[in-house]
Amino acid sequence: MASTLKWLKLLADPTRVRLLRMLGAEKLSVAELQEILSMGQSRISSQLSQLKSAGLVSDERSGKKIFYQIASASGPAESRALERLLALVETAADEIPECEADTRALDLVLAKRSDRARAYFDELAGKFGRGYVPGRSWKGLAETLLKLIDPGVVADLGAGEGTLAQLLAQRAEKVIAVDSSEKMVEFGSKLAADHGYANLEYRLGDIGAPPISNNSVDLALFSQALHHAAKPAAALAEAFRITKPGGRTVVLDLLKHDFEQARELYADVHLGFSEVELRDHLEAAGFVAIESAIVDKEEDAPGFQTLMAIGRKPA
Repeated sequence: MASTLKWLKLLADPTRVRLLRMLGAEKLSVAELQEILSMGQSRISSQLSQLKSAGLVSDERSGKKIFYQIASASGPAESRALERLLALVETAADEIPECEADTRALDLVLAKRSDRARAYFDELAGKFGRGYVPGRSWKGLAETLLKLIDPGVVADLGAGEGTLAQLLAQRAEKVIAVDSSEKMVEFGSKLAADHGYANLEYRLGDIGAPPISNNSVDLALFSQALHHAAKPAAALAEAFRITKPGGRTVVLDLLKHDFEQARELYADVHLGFSEVELRDHLEAAGFVAIESAIVDKEEDAPGFQTLMAIGRKPA
């Protein structure tokens, strides 16, 4: 029989408690556990290895994927011990703040698992651009899609030099590009004038309090800007304020990661967001019909992933 004392020692680590709690609810792959716990692959694999060595977790292959689950007991005595341990896991979870979000993230992962179309496009997003095909690129695809939409009045919040704002200005009624850097605003304004975008206006301001009137834009957009906000939830509440009833807010940002150097290298305030966290912020701001997906995965270290979330302001 496995050592109960060894099992109890393993529960001293909150990450292992979270893992056991999730695996007690469902068989999950490492990739799914990464998404739920918002942790790196190496850290999760290391913890799973310890749980497996202790006889608490087992794995099985299904196609190309390996799924982990709570190990089967070898007899009645071990079964009772395992039941008591899992009950203790649930008790310990009350002391771990992240466990509530883990439950919602599990529901989201299971919903995605049953969505074949999303699974297909997630796989496609990971492969697009790896193999050379003459004339095929994300830029070409983006340019084409922009020609097919009519975004109305757009607020590009945290616009930077305004590359996206200029693309949108080709089709939008008006684009208001907001940035907190005077140099960025000056540079973007000159670029817009040079390219003849009379419908593109740059404004100096913070995304936590954009200088835009209430209910005045059809689309509020944060493109890799929200993780620079001091208070992301407040920035999304401001997006709700400026968006017209029936309008939308789109967030493209980094999935939560543990690359601490990003704070110094890129002046990042937050190390990305979990999918559940971003959805919660949008919901708290008042948005409805919220959708989210991981839309890009970088192969090179540190392996940043891009998270997209969309919410609509009630009409």
